[in-house]
Amino acid sequence: MNLLFTICARAGSKGVTGKNVRSFCGRPIVYYTLEIFEKYLVKHGNSGEIELAVNTDSEQLLQQVDSKGTGYIYVDRKKELAGDVVAKGDVIRDTLFAVEKIKGKQYDIVVDLDITSPLRNLYDVEGTIDQVTAHEKCNFAYSVVESRRNPYFNMVCKKESGFYDRVIPSEYTSRQQVPECFDMNASIYAYARSYLLDMCAENRFAQIWKMQDSGVLDIDSENDFEVMEVLAKYYWKQGKYLDIL
Repeated sequence: MNLLFTICARAGSKGVTGKNVRSFCGRPIVYYTLEIFEKYLVKHGNSGEIELAVNTDSEQLLQQVDSKGTGYIYVDRKKELAGDVVAKGDVIRDTLFAVEKIKGKQYDIVVDLDITSPLRNLYDVEGTIDQVTAHEKCNFAYSVVESRRNPYFNMVCKKESGFYDRVIPSEYTSRQQVPECFDMNASIYAYARSYLLDMCAENRFAQIWKMQDSGVLDIDSENDFEVMEVLAKYYWKQGKYLDIL
């Protein structure tokens, strides 16, 4: 089985300025993602071709990746794929096609690792990939955490009337009654090649992989960044996640 890992990060960021090239606990934040890839490669390198591709328009990010010494294939971010509203799946698919052209081979599974998830561990990467390989029909898997709010019960939005009500109207009266929901934490995505070729809802048969809630935050604000650093230092003091240092 041929696996392609991808790191897709553009230069601009509105929520947290330069978040993909920031220092996290004294080291470039991308180092933590590179080290998880390296650990996967060491453990599973004999099971097929495993490559890493970096898709970016950031010279600073490339310099940081080069300084780490991890082998990778560079894919230049196209201008039409660098905007705020571009779907990341389109960038990952473009990366797949570019690498397949460079290497002259096809990849069975593409695994995208988001840079702003420094406490991601190897177990979670393996678990997400396993969802695709273990289920015959599954062609897409992604990491989640248990949701703290539920659209059937205690999440509201503005309706056409101009007033607010539950996101999904329901008659539920307790949290225990509602369907179980999860938050996508934007940490790990695993795609079967077949799905990337035709990314439509009718062709998506997805599974999830549950991660520890407090171990991963989707960093979209300065406050998120600060909280993540506090958590990291706490976990390292407790002896957790030390395998990525």
